[in-house]
Amino acid sequence: MSNYLAIATVTAVLQQILQETVETDLPGAQVTTVRPDQKQGIDLDKPGINLYLYQVSPNPAWRNSDLRTRRPKGDLSKQRQAGLDLHYLLTFYGDERELIPQRLLGSAVRSLVDLPVLNPDILRRYTRRNQMLASSYSYLAESDLADQVQRVRLMPSNITTEDLSRIWSVFFQTPYSLSLAYQGTVILIEGDRAGEKGLPLRRPPSISVAPQIPKIESVAFLEPGGDLTPLERIANQIVARGTLVIKGQQLLGDRTYLQIGQTLLTPHQMSDGELQLDLENLNRTEAEGIQAGVAGLKVVQTQSIGNHSVSQSRVSSNVVPLAICPTVTTDETLELENIDENEYGLYSGVLTVGLDVWVESNQQAFVLLNSLETEKAYVFRQISSSSRTREPQFQIEGVVAGEYLVRVQVDGAESRLNINPTTDRYDSPKLVVS
Repeated sequence: MSNYLAIATVTAVLQQILQETVETDLPGAQVTTVRPDQKQGIDLDKPGINLYLYQVSPNPAWRNSDLRTRRPKGDLSKQRQAGLDLHYLLTFYGDERELIPQRLLGSAVRSLVDLPVLNPDILRRYTRRNQMLASSYSYLAESDLADQVQRVRLMPSNITTEDLSRIWSVFFQTPYSLSLAYQGTVILIEGDRAGEKGLPLRRPPSISVAPQIPKIESVAFLEPGGDLTPLERIANQIVARGTLVIKGQQLLGDRTYLQIGQTLLTPHQMSDGELQLDLENLNRTEAEGIQAGVAGLKVVQTQSIGNHSVSQSRVSSNVVPLAICPTVTTDETLELENIDENEYGLYSGVLTVGLDVWVESNQQAFVLLNSLETEKAYVFRQISSSSRTREPQFQIEGVVAGEYLVRVQVDGAESRLNINPTTDRYDSPKLVVS
């Protein structure tokens, strides 16, 4: 960080660097640091460069670095500082017939290209010289810009002709001279005001420890008689029998549950990295909460601090989607009730299908019929019901006599068909219409 002399130090060092160069290239040329409108009359014909600081702006990268430097009670957390960019206008004077301004411009650009960074050695050398020569800049001996960790860089400013015209318009009735804009960045000025710090606390305050957040990394499903399969390989579709295996981080809390939809379930095996839930061994209350359709799976915990259980809020993991597919539980061949045949030989009636999971009254359920003999296929909506059920009913209309494979779809989750191991074809569950 730097003290209040940082800005003046940059200007003075730039003046001396340019002065050394132009004295070699154009003997007698002078580098000044006045307003361009103070260069009048005969001064305009004298070879020279005028270095004028026309703007100071906050550095975007350091704009927020001084926020929250004090605590609410005034304690100093860090010294306040300001990051600034310095914008200079270099104006070149001399006999235009001898191209003096252009020669000075080239000399200045070469000098600044050779010294793109004002490193500590350069800053100390020029400030020490001012002190030894007792020049008008002798006060810069107190500058500590050389100790600033962030180096001051010099670069041409990317301004348009319009921007340059606006700068010159500030100097009323001042003739334009060949100009170049340069920028010095970044100058960090640090404050001096000390903060206030109160006495230390005799007893430390109680600290609320942020609870650990469980994270589900993968979920697999183990169906009876099958292999453990990642959910993504089965399109996140499971049935209400088998075992869910959840792997992740920080899964074990003081009380750990798995939540499917709105139902909390107690895992049968638990560790910090893995939970297992056997869907066939749920207690009656938990089993009643499983319903067909799409639901979210997440880990829910309660945490504790010391010996006190934190039960007023739950800590939940990320959510993994599940499609719980219903299974038709009717073993015998299904038949229509209240069957009726019309004059065209088409049959109608009510089909009741038993399922292993609940269908809520607000869910959409359909029965899908596919003929085993032909390509005939039908879809029928569930008869409206005011209560949840495991035996949804469907009004069948205009069906050709024959045998049909039966599937039930609840909110997009569809029941499976059984495969005959001998023929390797679907054979049940089945509806006979006759």
